[in-house]
Amino acid sequence: MFSIYRKELIAYFSSLIAYITLGVFLLVLGLFVWVFNDTSILAYNYAGLNQLFTITPLVFTFLIPAITMRSFAEEKQNGTIELLATKPLSDFQIIMAKYLAAASLILIALVPTLIYVYSVYQLGSPKGNLDIGATIGSYVALICLVGAFVAIGIFSSTVTNNQIVAFVLGTFLCFFVYWAFYYISRTPIFVGRLDDIIEKLGISYHFESLSRGVVDSRNLLYFASIIVLFLAATGTVLKISKR
Repeated sequence: MFSIYRKELIAYFSSLIAYITLGVFLLVLGLFVWVFNDTSILAYNYAGLNQLFTITPLVFTFLIPAITMRSFAEEKQNGTIELLATKPLSDFQIIMAKYLAAASLILIALVPTLIYVYSVYQLGSPKGNLDIGATIGSYVALICLVGAFVAIGIFSSTVTNNQIVAFVLGTFLCFFVYWAFYYISRTPIFVGRLDDIIEKLGISYHFESLSRGVVDSRNLLYFASIIVLFLAATGTVLKISKR
């Protein structure tokens, strides 16, 4: 398993994928957090990182499927999926190796954003006037979001041998699971009846809950369930494709 994980991670960093990912992610966040007047931290009279944690899920909706789209789709397209199946590894180990490699790349991309935390900490008046608890909770939420979106992206890559289709499907599923339940819960037919239950089915509810700084086990269990669900679906599709 470690050999495939290492191979996948080296493949990312030996191509332009990792560097484009890091560059685009940090550039987009930098523009929204520091440059654009409507969202810039410098345009507000208080030190906070709400912009960072609001924009990142939207960026991840497109960025993570772009990274995971090659995971299994490329193997199928090149005919190397059969060769991979001959290795003395279970489907679970292969899936986890690819999952962890993609997740590691995204988590590495998050590390430089700690500079934003330090900058806002220094800009606060007085210095250090930053809600550390909410910031830690928001990073926990981002890590959970990475885990969920990578699982969705890996699943999308398994159902097709076309990387573009895998990207489109992954983006749609990430968008749907994150935002769709919130908007569905706001339709008149559900308001006052099932709106709370439906909203809790979506990632956005649990992401925002963690971002408040309260690390509730129910939110962590929700993200774990999403990850297990899509990884299990990936394993099922992979078994079917081998027949």
